[in-house]
Amino acid sequence: MAMATDDFFRARLDGMVDPRHPLAVLGRRMPWSQIEASLAPLFARKARMGKSREDADMFGPTLVVAAGGVSRAGRPRLPIRLMVSLLYLKHAFNESDESVVERWSENVVWQLFSGMEYYQSKLPCDATQIGRFRRVLGEAGVEQLLKTTIEAAVAMKAVKPVELERVTVDTTVQEKAIAHPTDSRLLEVARAKIVRLAKRAGLKLKMTHEREGQSLRRRAGGYAHAKQFKRLRQVVRRQRTILGVLLREVQRKMTTLAQAAQDQLKPWLERAERIRSQRTHDKNKLYALHAPEVECISKGKARRPYEFGVKVSLAVAHKSGLIVGARSFPGNPFDGHTLAQQLEQTSTLLQDLGVKPMTAVVDVGYRGVDADIAPVELIHRGKYKSLNAQQRRWLTRRQAIEPTIGHTKHDHRMDKCWLKGSEGDALHAVLCAAGFNIRWLLRALRRQLQAGGLKHVYLALIAVWTTSLAAAMAGLSSVLGANADLSRQPPLHAS
Repeated sequence: MAMATDDFFRARLDGMVDPRHPLAVLGRRMPWSQIEASLAPLFARKARMGKSREDADMFGPTLVVAAGGVSRAGRPRLPIRLMVSLLYLKHAFNESDESVVERWSENVVWQLFSGMEYYQSKLPCDATQIGRFRRVLGEAGVEQLLKTTIEAAVAMKAVKPVELERVTVDTTVQEKAIAHPTDSRLLEVARAKIVRLAKRAGLKLKMTHEREGQSLRRRAGGYAHAKQFKRLRQVVRRQRTILGVLLREVQRKMTTLAQAAQDQLKPWLERAERIRSQRTHDKNKLYALHAPEVECISKGKARRPYEFGVKVSLAVAHKSGLIVGARSFPGNPFDGHTLAQQLEQTSTLLQDLGVKPMTAVVDVGYRGVDADIAPVELIHRGKYKSLNAQQRRWLTRRQAIEPTIGHTKHDHRMDKCWLKGSEGDALHAVLCAAGFNIRWLLRALRRQLQAGGLKHVYLALIAVWTTSLAAAMAGLSSVLGANADLSRQPPLHAS
């Protein structure tokens, strides 16, 4: 029966949803007040300082101070729990900013998880507000969200704190949402971008080479497909010439623009010149005009020799598989050089639980960094002969992090990063790990609920069996009593 509602025209969510649903149970067990207390200072209205200015009155010019303080103008902010829930749900169920708000308006369980009391069919917010909320959080804020999932797992007794002292660490590539960076395409994109920016700034160009640029791009694709590399090189050379002509013309004419317009053009001109001058085997190449932070990373995979994005390190609880650390590393450093910083982040996330990683199980890409991470013990197969039996058993479970990386990529959006800049890469990596942990918690709750249900069934069967046994014993005793009465009666004689 549905619960009573204060609003006659709206239905309460707690009367529409099964209270044993794992997401509803998780919504009741998450420390929302702690999350709001830690994130509220980031969204507090900033106090304005008073400014002194001159004003004139009947006595002449005087110095007055404009009022400062906290302004109450503007729209009230949305609840922090609602916005945090949208981030959790987005990465837990592999949704985009647009699709998560649409699905939220149709899903009563999601609304109950977000702290709503009544069902509402409208969108919780505009999709762009999720991006602004994420930028305000920053890397420290999203790490707080990841930290909360770890503490919730310990509070629900789904994992023991002592299990978090042994972690498995590995790196992967978080690819950026860019097209495959061929020389021909990069040159054409740079030409079109420079022409568009010059027109927007008010510069009149002699030629934009638009038709020729599009024709050259099409021809380059055909020559590459046909493996006619000599003709392909001729086309790319002509594209470089066209881009150089445009860059020199824009640089000559931009001196007539205002300083603000020049400052806006210069970064794009530098990137375009970098694309024009780079060659195939150069290092530190530019692989995307709009994303200069993208790097070419080779992980030795036969099916995918090169990936374009940023290196990401994950730290996973060795036994339970819960993610206890995730961070991005720009610059494509050696795997071993990332381990100390990864363990530092993991220690920070676990400090309120009173534990820190003491053992790191890794692959041979991390060998030689024992001194950098001391006193943490490093275990990899390069030390196999010096390991004891227990450490060898730990080493056999190192590969368990590989499916965790696969699920984080394909089920929680780490396969493509659509966020802007190096900061977007860092935020996206941590949020994907938090989404993985939410699904991990849901599976743990489901197992606990099933175990509790089986326990009740087992107790009910014991009660039924005990009752049946008591009834059977009572029936047997009555039968035995009747037989005893018959044995005491005198024998019957034939008349």
